[in-house]
Amino acid sequence: MDKMKRLRSQDINPCIDESDASQKCLDAYNYDKSMCSAYFQRYKDCRKYWHNIMVQRRRAGVRPDMPTAAERQEMLAAVGGKPY
Repeated sequence: MDKMKRLRSQDINPCIDESDASQKCLDAYNYDKSMCSAYFQRYKDCRKYWHNIMVQRRRAGVRPDMPTAAERQEMLAAVGGKPY
């Protein structure tokens, strides 16, 4: 699978929605990054959250390191939605 398809795969990239929102903001504000800092922060928080989950799973020997999209939905539902 090439890199772009992997980045767009829900099972591999848990932060597609946040990434898309950041891109839409940049498009809407003619790439004025100062207008999109909240979107960038949400994306960073998402990446950090799922990276920590991945590290915990790796340490526990759980495979795959990144939960599938369906597993992530269940995990987020269990904590009452996105914590980022």
